[in-house]
Amino acid sequence: MTALPVYPFSAIVGQPLLQQALLLCAVDPGIGGVLVRGDKGTAKSTAARGLTQVLPPIARVAACAFNCAPGQPAAACTLCNGDNAPAAAPADLPFVTLPLGATEDRVLGSLDLQQALQGGQRAFQPGLLAAAHRGILYIDEVNLLADHLVDVLLDVAAMGINAVQREGLSVSHPARFTLIGTMNLEEGDLRPQLLDRFGLMVEVNAPTDKTVRAEVVRRRIAFEADPAAFASQWQDRQDALRNQVAQAQRLLPEVVLDDAMLELISHLCCEFEVASLRADIVMHKTARAIAALQARSRVTPDDVREAALLVLPHRRRRKPFEQTGMDQDKLDDLIDQARTPEPPAPDAGEGSGEAPPQEPSPEQEQPEEGEQDQQDQPSEAGGQQTFAIAAAGQARKISVAAPAQASAASGRRSAVADASRGSAVRAVPDANPDRLAIGATLRSAAVRSALSGEAEPGERLAVSRADLHRQVRSGRGANLIVFVVDASGSMAAQRRMEAVKGAVLALLTDAYQRRDQLAVIAFRGEQAQLLLAPTRSADLAEQGLRELPTGGRTPLPHALQLAAQVLQQASPEAPPLLVILSDGKANVSLPGSHGDAWAQTLEAADMLAAQAVPALVLDTESGYLRLGRAAQLAEALGAPCLTLEQLTGDALALTVRAQLGAR
Repeated sequence: MTALPVYPFSAIVGQPLLQQALLLCAVDPGIGGVLVRGDKGTAKSTAARGLTQVLPPIARVAACAFNCAPGQPAAACTLCNGDNAPAAAPADLPFVTLPLGATEDRVLGSLDLQQALQGGQRAFQPGLLAAAHRGILYIDEVNLLADHLVDVLLDVAAMGINAVQREGLSVSHPARFTLIGTMNLEEGDLRPQLLDRFGLMVEVNAPTDKTVRAEVVRRRIAFEADPAAFASQWQDRQDALRNQVAQAQRLLPEVVLDDAMLELISHLCCEFEVASLRADIVMHKTARAIAALQARSRVTPDDVREAALLVLPHRRRRKPFEQTGMDQDKLDDLIDQARTPEPPAPDAGEGSGEAPPQEPSPEQEQPEEGEQDQQDQPSEAGGQQTFAIAAAGQARKISVAAPAQASAASGRRSAVADASRGSAVRAVPDANPDRLAIGATLRSAAVRSALSGEAEPGERLAVSRADLHRQVRSGRGANLIVFVVDASGSMAAQRRMEAVKGAVLALLTDAYQRRDQLAVIAFRGEQAQLLLAPTRSADLAEQGLRELPTGGRTPLPHALQLAAQVLQQASPEAPPLLVILSDGKANVSLPGSHGDAWAQTLEAADMLAAQAVPALVLDTESGYLRLGRAAQLAEALGAPCLTLEQLTGDALALTVRAQLGAR
C-alpha cells in the first residue's frame, strides 16, 4: 500500500511554539512528549505527522517487531536474539497511531493465534506499544481515549516497560516512546494523571492575521495539487532542520545547567504553586534541550523562561474548573530578578537596624469602604441579576440504573455488565462471538482433542465452532446529564440562585470526575434556552453557569419540552439523567399556546416518564410557606426529590432508576 504524502514540517505557517515543542522532544525524548490543545483546523495533526520527516534515522532491524536497539535485544524478540540475527540498518523513526477504538490486546500484545493453531505453540504477538518503542506514539483526540487504555499508558509511561500477563503468557519488553497527543477542549479535558505525563503542552489557535491565513491556504492548496513538487521545494529546509536536530542530539550531553539555574527552576515551580515534582525535572531537561537546539552548551535564564511556558501551564491546575495558563508578567519579573543579583543586606550595626516605615504608594492604597465587596454585589440591568456561585459541599454519588449496553460510552458512573471495552472478567461459550476469547477457545479445542484422541504430536490444532468462546468485559459507562436550571425571578429571592449555582457546580465536579457528557438548559422570561449542547467539557458548562443571569417569569413547560428534544437527539451510547433545579412555580405556557402552564408542566413530565428517562428533581423552594410544586413534578416524573441541602449534606449514594421495565 502506498504511503500517503506527508505535509513538510518546515512549511507549517503561524505555529512556531508548536514546532519548537515537537523539536525539543525529538532532541530529548526523555522530556515526555507533547500535548497539543486547540481548535479544529490549526495544524495539530499536520505538525505531529510531519515531525518524523525532519528526525534523524535510527538503527533498527527492518523485520523486528520490537524495534530493538542495536546490542540491546528484548528478551521476547526471537529475531534479534538468534544466532543469525540480521544487522541493523538506518531507518525512519517509528510513528505509530493509537486509534481511540483500539482494544487492549492490540495495544499491549496478545497470543499469536496463527502459531497456536498451526503448531500448538504459545507465542507472543507484539502490539502497538512494541511498534512505538524508540519512536513516536500519536493519539488524536487523546481526551476521548477510553479509561482502560489510559491506565495502560500510565503504567507503561511510568516504567518504560510493557508487562503482559494474559492468555497464559508472561512477557515483558521495553516500550519507551515519545507521546504526542492532540485534543479539542470542547470535547472535555484529560485525566490529571495523564495530563501530568505529557512533558510539554502547547495551546494553538488559528492565526488572526489575514496575511498569515492567506499563506496557510496558498501552501495547502499547492501541496494538495502536487505533493511531490511541493515537498521538493521544501527539501533543503527539511534537510537543514534534520541536521540541526541531529547536531543538538549530539551536543545535549555536554550542555551544562548550573546550580543557579536549577534553583531558578525550583523557585518558579514554587511561585506558580505547581505540586508535581515532575515539573522541575521536565523543566531541567527542556531548558537543556533548548540550549542544545540553539547550538549552545550552557543554559541561560531565557532558556528557563521558554521551558516554563511549555512545562508549567497544564500543571498549575489542581482542581476542576481552575483555569490553566501562565501569568507571563509574573514570569518575566521572576526571570529579571534571577538576572539581577540581590543587593547585599545592610550592616546590622548601622542605625537602629530597622527599616523606616514607608508610605503606601497609590497602587498599594487600600480600597475605600464598600469597594472591596463591589464585585460580589449582583449587577442589575433591566431587572436581571447575575449571582455568584456559592460554595457547596461534595454532591452525592449518583448512579444511574440503566440497561447494560455493549456500546456504552467510556466513563466512570454507570456499571456496564457486558461492555465493548473494559477489563476482561470471564469467557463464555458462544458459537458466534463478537469478541473472541482466544485463550479459552484454544484450551477448549486442546481439551476436546486430547479427550477424543484426535491430537497427534506436532499436528495442527483443530478448532470447531463448539470451541468458540466470547470474552465478557466489565466496565463503566458515561452518562449524559441534562441540567435544567430555573433562572426566573423567584430564584433571586433570598439569593437562592447562589445556592442553585453551587449545587450545579458540585454536580459538575462529579460529572467531570466521571467523564460524563453534559448539557445545560436554562429557563427564564418567555422561554427556555439551550445554553450548552451535549459535550464532555465541564469547563464550558461551568462558564455558562457562572454568567447565567436571573430574572423574569418561569417557562417550565418549555424547558421540559426542550429537554425531551435534547434527549431524543442524543447518542444512545450515553444513558441519560435529567436533573431539574426549580421550585416548580410554572407561570408561562408553551410558545404559541394559551393553556395552563402547570397542567402543561405535568403533561410534559408524564411524557418523559413514559420514555423511561431517569430524573432527579432538586427543590429550590425555601421559606415557611411552600406550595410543594417541585415534589409534585418529581412524582409525575417518577423521580426522587431532594432539597439542595440534602444533595450536598452527606456522602450517601443515590441511585436513579428508569421508570419502565422494573429497572
